[in-house]
Amino acid sequence: MTVTISRLYNNYSDARVAVQALEAAGVKHGDISVLASNADDRFGADPKDPKKSLIVDRDLDGRDDRAEGAGAGAGVGAAIGGAAGLLTGLGLLAIPGVGPVVAAGWLVATLTGAAAGGATGGVIGALTQGGVSKEDADVYAEGLRRGGAVVSARVADADAARLQAVMGRSAVDIRARATAYRQSGWNSFSPSATPYTRDQVLKERDLYR
Repeated sequence: MTVTISRLYNNYSDARVAVQALEAAGVKHGDISVLASNADDRFGADPKDPKKSLIVDRDLDGRDDRAEGAGAGAGVGAAIGGAAGLLTGLGLLAIPGVGPVVAAGWLVATLTGAAAGGATGGVIGALTQGGVSKEDADVYAEGLRRGGAVVSARVADADAARLQAVMGRSAVDIRARATAYRQSGWNSFSPSATPYTRDQVLKERDLYR
């Protein structure tokens, strides 16, 4: 039996660490998905296709794989395309209430389908379809809005506890974060909320360093 496990992270870099740890633990890259805020425009759009990131970052190190391969020789380029290639190229999406995100993996299709089908906020529908409770999905979506990232992995039920521990190393304490949000007046994620600006995202991230 396969189950989906998800965790919220403060930023793309922390999510990248989690993805790398999952692959090291034996999870196939095709079973991993990541959504990360792009409010800081870390990944610019390709002018030839605005839905694609200008950066190809399959190894999730925040640097363009093509430049890395050219700078270090064919050996590194081959490694990036092989075992080190954690996810396919990142794509760009605009999520109601969240704003711009970069996304890769199987959850992207669920996310776009949920949005097209009118599910609450798109991202809420995608996460709950993936097995996240509505209560947690609200916090994950709000975390994305505030500059965070979500990693989801499809894993065997027998491996779930072990892999949850792996994902938890760099993850947000979801209960503590929900409490912090509510203390600031937040109740639940709203698809009509105004997305955070770059400055707001940077200020939010500073709260949890």
